[in-house]
Amino acid sequence: MSTPLFGATWQGVISCLLGALMLGACQSGDEAAATKHSASRSVHLVNVAIVGKEAVLSETVIRTGTLRTHRVVRLHSQEDGQIMSAPFYAGDAVDKDQLVVRLDDRLLKAELRKTEATRKQAEQNLERVKRLSGKKLISEDQRLRAETALQVARAEESLLKTRLDYAQVRSPFDGVITERMVEPGDAVPSYAHLFTIEDPASLFTEVTVSELALPGLQKNDAVRVRIDALGDKYFSGRVERIHPNIDPKSRLGVVEVALDPVPAGAQAGQLCRVVIEGQAQERRVIPLTALRRDTKGQYVFRIDESGTARRTPVDTGLFFSHQIEVVSGLNDGDRIVTTGFLGLDDGMLVEVADTVSGVPDVTPAS
Repeated sequence: MSTPLFGATWQGVISCLLGALMLGACQSGDEAAATKHSASRSVHLVNVAIVGKEAVLSETVIRTGTLRTHRVVRLHSQEDGQIMSAPFYAGDAVDKDQLVVRLDDRLLKAELRKTEATRKQAEQNLERVKRLSGKKLISEDQRLRAETALQVARAEESLLKTRLDYAQVRSPFDGVITERMVEPGDAVPSYAHLFTIEDPASLFTEVTVSELALPGLQKNDAVRVRIDALGDKYFSGRVERIHPNIDPKSRLGVVEVALDPVPAGAQAGQLCRVVIEGQAQERRVIPLTALRRDTKGQYVFRIDESGTARRTPVDTGLFFSHQIEVVSGLNDGDRIVTTGFLGLDDGMLVEVADTVSGVPDVTPAS
């Protein structure tokens, strides 16, 4: 009777061993399947930034120009004659109404004396005619002719005084002689170029500015001007005039900037650099490192709700130091990849290692 019991016991042991082996095999298969599934779901490690509200930024533009003077006058003779006096040379300062050129006016003065005598005679004749007319001794027509003769004499006298004044050429404003075209003794015709005078207090420069920056500029806006010949110091300036038209090819407009006040040592022809700080505007910007480019255009990798990187085309605007403006393609709250692009592709699962909330303040690019 002991033998059957012994046999049954071994049969049970063998059954248990077989069950354990089968269970181990099943568990090994499940672990392998889980490992395979995990490998198929491997993720890419990236850093991201969250697109926040539009940042308040002010564009700073630096443009080069050449100093010029607004007030430049070429003095011409209005009478012909010989130059009697021309005491100033290029570089000399002159005051307003100061005599610059004197022509020979002796003949004009003689003619003026003649017309003055004619005018006095006409005045005396008219007085005599009026007395006789009061006594009804002469006709009304004679009185009218006497009055007309006096008017003609006065007109001729005024004409000679004007021509005599033309023989003396004066400076129209405080300025500096830049060109001397004649010498004493020269005989010049009417409207000959004699001198050129510039007003050094009217120095200005013209610079070209992008159409994107022009809306933020207004007349009399303060700017800074650096003149290379005077070192690294910046001087005060103001927007004097904004030209109404924009070049359709370059998309640039012309802005006139005046030095106010004009610094000592500044001269026409010098190179200057104008720093224009536009008015603050709200813009949506992203880190420059997030922007990608290829043959299809500009794009970023946006992380969707499932943690998948999606290639997203964007349109960009102005550049600011380490940031760039995004005109379209992104919304507030979007997460975009800033680092970790090696091996990253559209549709790939990503794991976020670090997140920057919002857009940090930036300093505009010069």
